[in-house]
Amino acid sequence: MGNIEINWLQLGMGLFGGLALFLAGLEQVSNGLKQAAGRTLKLVLGKLTTNRFTGALTGALVTGVLNSSSVTTVLVVGFVTAGVMSLQQSVGVIMGANIGSTVTAQILAFNIAAYALAPVAIGFFMLFAGRRDRVRQIGMMVMGLGLVFFGMGLMSDAMRPLRSYQPFIDILVSMERPVLGLLAGALFTALVQSSAATVGIAIALASEGLLSLTGGLTLALGANIGTCATALLAAIGKPPAAVRASVVHLTFNVVGALLWLPLLSLLADIAVAVSPTSPELSGVARAAAEVPRQLANANTMFNVINTALFLPFTSVFARIAERLVKEKPEAHGALIEPKFLDEAALAAPALALENARRETGRMAEIVQQMLVDVAAAVRDRSTERFEALHRKSQEIAVLQAAIFEYLGTIRTGLLSEDESQRVQFLTEAVVTFESIASVVAKDFAEIMRQLGDQQPSEQTREMIRGLYESVLEALDLCVRAVRDEDGDAADRAVAMNETIERQAQELLARQADRLRPGDPDYLQLARMQMSIVDKLARIYDLCARVARTAIPQATSAAA
Repeated sequence: MGNIEINWLQLGMGLFGGLALFLAGLEQVSNGLKQAAGRTLKLVLGKLTTNRFTGALTGALVTGVLNSSSVTTVLVVGFVTAGVMSLQQSVGVIMGANIGSTVTAQILAFNIAAYALAPVAIGFFMLFAGRRDRVRQIGMMVMGLGLVFFGMGLMSDAMRPLRSYQPFIDILVSMERPVLGLLAGALFTALVQSSAATVGIAIALASEGLLSLTGGLTLALGANIGTCATALLAAIGKPPAAVRASVVHLTFNVVGALLWLPLLSLLADIAVAVSPTSPELSGVARAAAEVPRQLANANTMFNVINTALFLPFTSVFARIAERLVKEKPEAHGALIEPKFLDEAALAAPALALENARRETGRMAEIVQQMLVDVAAAVRDRSTERFEALHRKSQEIAVLQAAIFEYLGTIRTGLLSEDESQRVQFLTEAVVTFESIASVVAKDFAEIMRQLGDQQPSEQTREMIRGLYESVLEALDLCVRAVRDEDGDAADRAVAMNETIERQAQELLARQADRLRPGDPDYLQLARMQMSIVDKLARIYDLCARVARTAIPQATSAAA
């Protein structure tokens, strides 16, 4: 067979332009799904720690939605870092993520490139003419799906002349050598950070009759290894637990791929047996019709069987990772660091907002502890305790800055109306909790410290204690309203307004009744007691502000 003249410029534009449209379409589908199913994703991810089997199912589901096992694994790295999930619990999710990644290949095996511009047009109209968020989100997904198939069609058409180009055919034949195909698939996937792109190109080549099933399988196995690169990069600089989750991902995929290398012919035979055939065709035409579906089915079977085989051994993978990655000595010097603000979650705004809410809840708990510590400092007459309050106030400032930066990044993404409202709520909550911390550390604690030996009467002390405990209870309810999205706690915090206002008025009235002319000592004491009432009332007002804005958020979360 003689070589034909090939226009390499045109071929390159078609191949790489098609790949760009393919990846852009995948990103668009993923963004639409993340916006449309963001709250559902949050609820599903909340069930990750149940057991290894539900973890695997959840990993498959979330990856199917996000169109990327890398993103799911990176999110798991973030959860392990934050302590939300143990390493062993993460193993099942990572295994399930590989199954979810095969959904894209199954969709791509439907050769509908000739009709790809129809969903592009329909999705474009829905995206730009839709008035409701849900319509625009669905439009984004439909348009993205059309771009995926249109890009596939461009790649396929661009590579058609290569059917008669012997050097390229020789390269593809070499892909049937397991090790070479494995390395090529791993390298390309690591470069483009998308196993779907590698499998997509393999399916495009197969649809032109250029790539055999065995060659496609070696590329797919290599793609499973290459997709670990993203998670490994995400773990750089993270705590050992996060690095271990990435090592689990790599170990599982490498062991699984190596296990199947000597069994490729068996896997190919099974895929041929369960896939539809086109006996009316022959030669290249038959291969072009049959191999794409066989490749997609083999890819799914490979990942499902691997997960079924290795799922009972999650603890073994966890122990291997723990031996490979040792604990590091704790670094000293940092005042405090964010625990939940994982950058990987920014790929899905709903999940990133969950992280921001958790960090805000953590910040609120520190503020709550500050108010508790004031009473202990007064009781013990401890200078160290008062100084510790100022250190906690500095920690609050550090967390506030980190949460603001994280929310600012979230705001730059594509957000639904509900997500935009959540960003605003969390911003206001962070500002308010910082204001409470400032009142506690700089005002309330300072007044209590200055009070010193000037003890009020027993009745006045009891009244101050009652107001303090009421405000502390309101702050606790406020923290729960934000941290747990507890609408009932928010309602109860707002409802305490009447009780706290009555207690404050009774204290102020008592001070006014007991004022005596010519007694400067009591005047000074009364002034300080009134300041205590004022600061406690101020703290409650700030709590009530957060609680009122938390009520609609909790209602939305429960919906």
